Order: sequence, then structure tokens, then C-alpha cells
Amino acid sequence: MTILSDIEIARAAKKLPIQAIGSKIGISPDDLIPYGHDKAKVSASFIDGLAGRPDGKLILVTAINPTPAGEGKTTTTVGLGDGLNRIGKRAITCIREASLGPCFGVKGGAAGGGYAQVVPMEEINLHFTGDFHAITSAHNLLSALIDNHIYWGNELGIDTRRITWRRVMDMNDRALRQIVSSLGGAANGYPRETGFDITVASEVMAILCLATDLDDLEQRLGNIIIGYRRDKSPVFARDLKADGAMTVLLKEAMQPNLVQTLENNPAFVHGGPFANIAHGCNSVIATKTALKLADYVVTEAGFGADLGAEKFFDIKCRKAGLQPAAAVIVATVRALKMNGGVAKEDLGRENVQAVTRGCANLGRHVANVRKFGVPVVVAINHFVSDTEAEIEAVKDYVSHLGADAIVCRHWADGSAGIEELARRVAEMADSGGSHFKPLYPDALSLMEKIETVASKIYHAGEVTSDKAVRDQLKSWEEQGYGDLPVCMAKTQYSFSTDPTLRGAPEGHVVHVREVRLSAGAGFVVAITGEIMTMPGLPRVPSSEKIFLNDQGYIEGLF
Repeated sequence: MTILSDIEIARAAKKLPIQAIGSKIGISPDDLIPYGHDKAKVSASFIDGLAGRPDGKLILVTAINPTPAGEGKTTTTVGLGDGLNRIGKRAITCIREASLGPCFGVKGGAAGGGYAQVVPMEEINLHFTGDFHAITSAHNLLSALIDNHIYWGNELGIDTRRITWRRVMDMNDRALRQIVSSLGGAANGYPRETGFDITVASEVMAILCLATDLDDLEQRLGNIIIGYRRDKSPVFARDLKADGAMTVLLKEAMQPNLVQTLENNPAFVHGGPFANIAHGCNSVIATKTALKLADYVVTEAGFGADLGAEKFFDIKCRKAGLQPAAAVIVATVRALKMNGGVAKEDLGRENVQAVTRGCANLGRHVANVRKFGVPVVVAINHFVSDTEAEIEAVKDYVSHLGADAIVCRHWADGSAGIEELARRVAEMADSGGSHFKPLYPDALSLMEKIETVASKIYHAGEVTSDKAVRDQLKSWEEQGYGDLPVCMAKTQYSFSTDPTLRGAPEGHVVHVREVRLSAGAGFVVAITGEIMTMPGLPRVPSSEKIFLNDQGYIEGLF
């Protein structure tokens, strides 16, 4: 039997016109802004008209810590949405847009895989509807206005040593992490040290994903702090009169993107903050729109549950008033073996003992999600190399935790391979067994919030930081920002800040080396370990394998 690649499967999809997908969930053609035949944005007026409708059930898909063996969280999210539709439920999938950085770097595409994908896969993974370009442009417009204001006399008294707003681009480029701008003489402005972050780390990205409408978007953009004066008083984007023009650039980007799965079920793909350096969830407006249109909404949060799920609960759900009904934790036998000490080249050989050792990582995530009061089920994303003994070891381990572990074959069989999980998730969501609550109250100090996440989620023994970091947090509290949640920037590969420390380490030290106030987004970023807000390309980037073939089709994207 010929095994097709993900991109070959996507290319062979029998897609419906996007208007037909919209009609399945009650969106008329007049309420769609089409981008070609197979993708469209949902109009703001239609979304406004949904107010007052009851909400469906919100299902979170998260995972164990990622490994080179792969976990398949997005694939499972798409598969579960298809599975719920297969068993007669009205379900919509909500996932994030892909960044060009990982596409051309190390990860590849982010639209699912096998027979659990959203399409058009190539376009979703590349320029799509231009949302990331709009976010990049709005962010860099503010950067240009800052330097322009200083050039023309600096009426606001901005201290050029204390400008915190950097530029962004949607590509991994380590050479731009730290730069000196405005070189070349007086005509080019005042030289200063600055740098670039990747677009998915931009506060504008976070704002777009947390804003509820255009008015909220403009207010949040105006709340951005771009730097400080000599007396350390903050300078806001609205002081530069930047918020209106930035909103204009983001007007279309605010509208959720409607696409379809391989099985012609509706999916919203909107927003794309990374979970290791931002809050890692799709947009609030897409999620809330989907909840008005479906009985069940399946969404994902980036990387492992220690990052994406924690931020989904503590930032997105807290700020948007969302009530998740159930959570799915994705694991693979292969990834559990890696957490149990097996090298990547040895993953094809049966090793029940390593699977059992690696289950400590899974167990930690199950316990962590339960701390938020949300019921959990484990999805074992099946690989052909998995043995029955290895699968049983996972099931036995999870059973002792008082949960179910269900084998899912959606990659190979589509919705038919994930029916059991779909039925279990629907049962959990309908049972009313979720009693969601954030991990910490708003009133806790910012450092106490950081320590709470580190101790209760990461099982760290200590949080350290320089005096400058602690003083900065106290200063923000005095300015009225103490009730904000914290967004931990940490390696995705471990509960610790050491990416090589797999399994379920305890008693480690989390060092907070920098904090950033995202006043517009509404959280404080705590940067730990060696995490970078501008990634670099690997020694052999994925871009080396991407090309157009003789027929004009893209090869190597995924």
C-alpha cells in the first residue's frame, strides 16, 4: 500500500466551496469575505449579531512536553473535531495560524497531519489571509512612530535609554536579536540599541488574540507602553497617536478565518502566539464565535500543558470569561519512551519499561490540569510502531490516576479512528463535571504569581531573580498593574528551564532573568532560563527542502 505524505493527502482533498462550509454553521454567503474559493473571513457584523445566543461546550486539547518523536496535538485537535461531527454532534475546530519561522526553520507546517488536517494546507502554512503581515506592519508602524517622534524634537520626553518597544518580523533570524539603529548620520535619527522579536512574540499579536472587538482592540493598542521618561513615568502608544492607525491596519486581521477539515467540517484558524514566549492560544473572538455556532468547540493550546494549558486557563479563560468543559492530553508511546530515556534512533524497538518511566511526565500533566478543576482524558496518538504491551502500559498507568487513556488512529483513519475519544469527550463535557478556576487569584502579587506557577505547575523548589527584576515588578504594582496574570516564557521541552531535563523533575530552580509588561495585552511576561523571543534557524533549516516541482506544486513544506 502506498503511504501518502501529509501534503499529498491535503492536495487530494475534495474541498467544498467555503460558502457551503459556512452554511453548515449558519453563516450566509453575505456574511463571508472570501479569499479565493476555500477560505474566508467572517464579517464583524455577523459576529455582533450572535450576542445572546447560548454557548456550546469548550474542549481544550493539550499535550505532554514535546519531543523530537512528535505528539500530534494539532492533528488530534482536528481529528477530534471531525470525530464529534461523525457521531452527530455540531462541532467546530479552533486552532492557531502558522508562523513562517517554524515553517522554514525546524518544525514544518502546523495544519494537522495525515487524514486529520485543515485545508488549504499550503496556504494556511504560508501567507494565508495576511493576518501575520498586518500584525507585523502595525507593530513596526509603532516602532517607526517612536523614532520619528524623537527625531522631530521628542516632545513627550522619551528617554531613549528606556525604550522597551522592539521591532518584529515573522522569521527566525538570530542576527537581529540585538542591533543598533539609526546609524549613518543626523538625517537618520539618533542611534540607539534595540532589536527584533519574532512576530508571534509581539504584544500586538497577543492583543489581537485577546481583544473582543475593534473598540477593545483600539483601547488595548493605546495601552501599550513603549518606554519611559527620565522620571520613569510610562509613555503609551496613544501618546504617540498610534492606536487609530494601528487599528486600521488590523481591521481585517481581527476577523476570524473560516476553512475546512479534510472531512469538510468547519474550522476557525486565527491568531498564532507561541506558548513558550507568549500565551499560545487562538483568538478569543474566534473561540467565542465558534461557541455561539456549535454545540462543541475543540481548541488547542501550544506545547505541553505546563505552558499552553496553564496560559489558556490563567490568561485566556480568566480574561475572556470562558468555562472549559473538558481537557484532552495528547501523548504518544514514542514520546513517552523518550521521556523514559530512549534515544530517538531506538524508538522503533519495544521498551515497556521506558514507557512506564516516561509516564511520569504524562502523570504530572494530568495532575496539573486537574488543579484547574477541569476533567481530563488521555489520547494516545497511535503510531504503527506501537506494541500492544506498550499501549497497555500507558492505559494501566492512566487508569491508576483515575482517568481513561484512549487509543486514537485519526492520522491514518480520520474521524473513524477517533470515535471512542469523541464519545468520551462529549460525555465528559455534558456531565457538568468541570468546576473551572484559575490557579491563582488576581490579588496575589506578581512575584507570588510567578512562584505559584513555578511551584504548582513546574514543581520547582525555588524561584530566583535579580533585585532589578523584583524592583520592576513592585514598580508595576504601584502603577496599578498588580492584578494582571503572568505569562511565563520557558523552554517547552521540560518542566524545568533546562531543555534536556525530561520526565517529571522536582526541586529545580527557575531563574527569572527579565520581566516585560504587556499592558495592552493585559499580562506580565516573565522570561526564564535561556528562552529567546527571536529564535534562530537550525543548522539544516526546513527551507532547504522546500521548492516548487515541475508541475508548480510546493514540495517539502510538511
